Amino acid sequence: MSLNVKPTTDAAPTTGRRLLPLVALGTALVLVTYVTPMATIPATAADLGAGPVARAWILSSMSAGLATALLATGVLGDTFGRRRVYVAGLGALGLGALLCGLAQEPLLYVAARVLQGMGGAAVLACGLALLAHSFAPGPERVHATSVWGASVGLGIASGAVLAAALDIGSGWRETYVAVAVIAFALLVPTLRALPGSSRTHARAIDVPGLVLLVAGMTLLVSALTQGRNGIDTPTVVLAALAVVALVAFGLVEARVRMPLLDPELLANRRFRGATMGSLVLGAGIIGMSAFVPTVAQVGLGASLWTACWLVVLWAGTSVVSSLLVRHLPHPLEGPFPIAVLLVGVAIGQACGYGIATDSSPWRLAVSMVVSGVATGFLNAVLGRESVASVPPDRAAMGSGANNTARYLGAALGITLFVTVATHAGDGLVDGWNVAVLVSTVLTLAGAAAIAATGLGGRSERAH
Repeated sequence: MSLNVKPTTDAAPTTGRRLLPLVALGTALVLVTYVTPMATIPATAADLGAGPVARAWILSSMSAGLATALLATGVLGDTFGRRRVYVAGLGALGLGALLCGLAQEPLLYVAARVLQGMGGAAVLACGLALLAHSFAPGPERVHATSVWGASVGLGIASGAVLAAALDIGSGWRETYVAVAVIAFALLVPTLRALPGSSRTHARAIDVPGLVLLVAGMTLLVSALTQGRNGIDTPTVVLAALAVVALVAFGLVEARVRMPLLDPELLANRRFRGATMGSLVLGAGIIGMSAFVPTVAQVGLGASLWTACWLVVLWAGTSVVSSLLVRHLPHPLEGPFPIAVLLVGVAIGQACGYGIATDSSPWRLAVSMVVSGVATGFLNAVLGRESVASVPPDRAAMGSGANNTARYLGAALGITLFVTVATHAGDGLVDGWNVAVLVSTVLTLAGAAAIAATGLGGRSERAH
């Protein structure tokens, strides 16, 4: 069976030109709202009366929705049509943002953020698959996935700037209202531009597997979130239930005729390398960058604007490097380029080590720029590899699996970084330095594992 994704219809060039900016904007909007609480957590928590546990959920609730729904929405998109699932996700993203802006207590806010995560999952999983459907393999698709990768960085940078620029009134509600307005405004032009791309013969959905996967991912991210303030009984119970659900998922998948994840894909080293690369990227630099606004403001006394500009440096640099991928003379395919780029990320992370309480916040700028360059290349490469390593009719599943790994890794990385930074050393700055070392070693270990996975298994080039 060929694993090369090819357009399933003769999409006109004009359709692709209309589609690409809309999918890029939708993807950027998901990342805008994803990063918003990282900069606005002090104002948000104070306004909602959130304690330590609720603060952890404020930061992680969208990650829970993303990790829960990415693979599921990919499967649904491949089965029922990526266009309708994408548009439904965009609507859910806007509705969740509106509810966040109206929330008066943590419970409604967290529920709305989970809804945003589920909507964002549909946008990420089906958006990239729609691009693979509309752009032929080769330079056209490299261009499209480079723009898609750049939109990830653009969304993070825009979210940080928007959070600081709208530091008026409540200091955070206005950001969510703006996201809701943009999401709803995109609905009509997106619906008109998106082509249909479902299977000719619908694939049966593995309902028990889908339910167990959603339950397992929800419980796992919940356990990671709950554990940020110490290992307690709820954390242990959630972790145990997650293990049970995921083991049951594995048993079900081994017995069904059409599993959610085809075992043949796991033998493909490009699929394994791309999935592991997203997991390591999330657990490493995304976990670290999420804590930059906190250490800058609380540990180094920086303003909100300064803290946000540090994140913008990382994300903005990644936008530029993502767009440069299409100009490289040789394609970056397979596990080895991913491993090398992760080493570049680790070098950038290491540059953030060694700050002191009297250090300038801009001391972290070098770390953000160096890691941002490698992150941008990775965003473009991982996006292309996620759809190039699966059959054409499962492109949304491939994108969903890849992004699931990224945001599950982010949930793990944020939990690990926060735990180490707040418990190691004599203060937040000392804890930051220890956490940077741990995160850097984690990225390097992941790069070594990905390089090793490139030595075995089957791989096919995309034509």
